[in-house]
Amino acid sequence: MSDNISTVGIIPIRDAVCGTALKPPLQQSPLVLAYIGDTVYDLFVRASLVCSTDNTAHALHMLATKYVRASAQSYAYRAIEDMLTDDEKYIFRRGRNAHPATVPKNADVGDYRTATGFEALLGYLYLSGENERLCEIAQRAIKRIEESMKDGEKNGLRKQ
Repeated sequence: MSDNISTVGIIPIRDAVCGTALKPPLQQSPLVLAYIGDTVYDLFVRASLVCSTDNTAHALHMLATKYVRASAQSYAYRAIEDMLTDDEKYIFRRGRNAHPATVPKNADVGDYRTATGFEALLGYLYLSGENERLCEIAQRAIKRIEESMKDGEKNGLRKQ
């Protein structure tokens, strides 16, 4: 995958859509942060795949699901946890400890909660305009998942 992921294209969307009506990210529900973070992460993954492969749309979709499923996001969080600030760890914990209405039947509850925390962190960074940090975390997470898949998923990334 490409190491040159940029938020140049998505940050103006936030500004154009929200403008001054955007509530401060810390005042957002952790599940709202996860909601937007899920989309931001998915866009990073899809853009990375498009830039690094010549696969068909269907093949790209199938590959993207390996990066965005709960177990992969949980693995990604463990790969970036050591680089987080105390404030970022706080945002992660808010997301992880939030109680979503449902948990997908094919996801482990622990992985799903960790993935929700990871998404909340990405949503917070996106809404805060912390573009460089968002790119740094997303790139490292994607790179670690990719390395794990190349290693035959031996490093803690469970197959689903």
